[in-house]
Amino acid sequence: MRMKRKILVVEDEQDIADLVKLVLETSNYEVLTVLDPEKACNAVASFKPDAVILDLLMPKLDGWQVFKMIRSDAAFAALPIAILTAKSAGFDEMVGLHVMKADAYITKPFGKRELLDTIDELFSKSNQ
Repeated sequence: MRMKRKILVVEDEQDIADLVKLVLETSNYEVLTVLDPEKACNAVASFKPDAVILDLLMPKLDGWQVFKMIRSDAAFAALPIAILTAKSAGFDEMVGLHVMKADAYITKPFGKRELLDTIDELFSKSNQ
């Protein structure tokens, strides 16, 4: 039996974090949620996830700051990161995927299938 893949969810809204965790855990992923963006980098180092789902609009640090901190660590520079955000304008998605180089972009509200398909896509890209 293969080991469960580990996903770190950085999301300041408890309800959304719980929903994402539930969907992923029922699909056989091991999930850690972090509500405080300032704790995200420590969580990456200690949990050693296979992927990160990262909200953009958070207090204290925004998701792009957290994204840059994760990617600046050589040990995690290739870690797949999916952006999860309410910023649904095409421009925002273009910046996220092409300028910042996020691996995926999920807009809220999202469905279970969309979330799981995005995670599958993240892992298929990282296995190439």
